[in-house]
Amino acid sequence: HVQLVESGGGSVQVGDSLTLTCVISGRTAGIDSVAWFRQAPGKEREGVAAIQPGTDTTVYADSVRGRFTISQDNAKSNLYLQMNSLKPEDTATYYCAARRRGSCLLDWTLYENWGQGTQVTVS
Repeated sequence: HVQLVESGGGSVQVGDSLTLTCVISGRTAGIDSVAWFRQAPGKEREGVAAIQPGTDTTVYADSVRGRFTISQDNAKSNLYLQMNSLKPEDTATYYCAARRRGSCLLDWTLYENWGQGTQVTVS
């Protein structure tokens, strides 16, 4: 079982920056990819960014590419999401997730381990 705990959310103004952190613990062996997802009220959960720890391959949603950066520390125990030039449409609850296998890196249905989420509000 993998535990994920997010932090770093908050209320910011348009154009501000924010960094989210996800602490990953437990049975982490064999994790294929870790990712950030978000869900706004009344909307479907969407993939934001993902990274494969073994290769450092990253993918981003079109809506955040060039503004957000996903990264991990060397120990692969912390996942980060650096968010710059924030927009009101970035307002959502942000979740980190991990999985051991799957194809599409930003398909939330392929992730089996989830954190509790952290709220980001941009106004």
